[in-house]
Amino acid sequence: MNPPLAEQLRPQRIEDYIGQSHLMGPEGVLYKAIRAGDIPSMILWGPPGVGKTTLAYLISRYLDRPFFTLSAVMAGVKEVREVLDKAEAARQAPSRKEPSLFAEPDSNAQKREKGRPILFIDEIHRFNKSQQDSLLGAVEKGSITFIGATTENPSFEVISPLLSRCQVYVLNPLSGEEMDVLLERALKHIQTLTPIKIVLKETQALKRISGGDGRKLLNALEIAASEALLSGDKQSQRHQSGTSPEWVIDNKTVTERIQQNLAAYDKNGENHYDIISAFIKSLRGSDPNAAVYYLARMLVAGEDVKFIARRMVILASEDIGNANPNALLLANACFDTVHRIGYPECRITLSQTAIYLACSPKSNASYMAIDAAMAAVKRSGDIPVPLHLRNAPTQLMKDIGYHEGYLYAHDFEGNFVEQEFLPRTLEGSLFYQPGDNAKENEMRRRLRLLWKNKYGY
Repeated sequence: MNPPLAEQLRPQRIEDYIGQSHLMGPEGVLYKAIRAGDIPSMILWGPPGVGKTTLAYLISRYLDRPFFTLSAVMAGVKEVREVLDKAEAARQAPSRKEPSLFAEPDSNAQKREKGRPILFIDEIHRFNKSQQDSLLGAVEKGSITFIGATTENPSFEVISPLLSRCQVYVLNPLSGEEMDVLLERALKHIQTLTPIKIVLKETQALKRISGGDGRKLLNALEIAASEALLSGDKQSQRHQSGTSPEWVIDNKTVTERIQQNLAAYDKNGENHYDIISAFIKSLRGSDPNAAVYYLARMLVAGEDVKFIARRMVILASEDIGNANPNALLLANACFDTVHRIGYPECRITLSQTAIYLACSPKSNASYMAIDAAMAAVKRSGDIPVPLHLRNAPTQLMKDIGYHEGYLYAHDFEGNFVEQEFLPRTLEGSLFYQPGDNAKENEMRRRLRLLWKNKYGY
């Protein structure tokens, strides 16, 4: 089976690299650094499919550096240390020299021969703190040149000590013109693989689906070309001998035959929100089986595990609240665990927490209470706080009545005394209505006992 079209078309020379002209154009800062043979450790930050991995590979090829790769999804501290040992061994070994990958004669051979090994880590944002810490020594000593790739803002996802030792380069989605170049190159390659003539009549739908993602663009084109191959025998019967069968790709073809075949989950696309919505609704609806299923969908698709954990912290207050106060404690513990140990181990903690939240009694009373109170604030404005509730740190404040008449609850039986806390125009306003569950029914009984009929509990 042939590798995917995107892999077949991966450039082998820097001059064949498409996109990122601000970095790799003739005046690009990274282009100049590569030509000088003196690149810093760096983080390549950009959306999927814009050439981060390819760029790291081409840099190592041109500079003739040993190239080591790790995936942050699969590797742990142990794997990082093992590859660092290999990189150190490669650094001390005699270097090899290959012809320049630039078209013009190379004058930097000596610089390349003495270069440090390159360690490339894809999705560096998935490394937890201890995993990122394990890179610091090698980066600081200069025993490796580190290149990390991330789709997330490194300011939030990369630890400060590592970030301060790296240059951050921002990569952009491919422009329409760059996608045209990529499509033209891909069509020429496909035509070497099939006798069927592929006619790309329209490109708008391909570009819309890809959204500047070169890999997705090539995947979509490959699916369209595969349809041509499957239909080749039937179509060839419709042509006279000596003419090549023809397959036309237009916007309609793309819409009907490609969209449903593309990956169903896109971290930045509509389905991303559909899946997380289904996950939250399953938790709210007390269905642990559906919740774990949608959790698995997100994990397999590569969703940010901290994003999932954050959403469960929100749900623990919004949809469970005081019906089970322990839900918020567990959700917070889950978020902390995810941050500390990272993926893949944290998938177990995410599953445990999702099941617990799904099985917990539900109440949105706290959510409704704060929304009702905020609506009252917007309606009534900044009503003065009653004098008896104000602090009186100075004699002047005492003289004008601050704190006067305040009743200290602990001076009374049961640590409670009835007094007014709301401003006069809002007296008796009911914002919190306990939910109908064991814990909040208990709270309702206590509030009714304390406040009698004031709030209607």
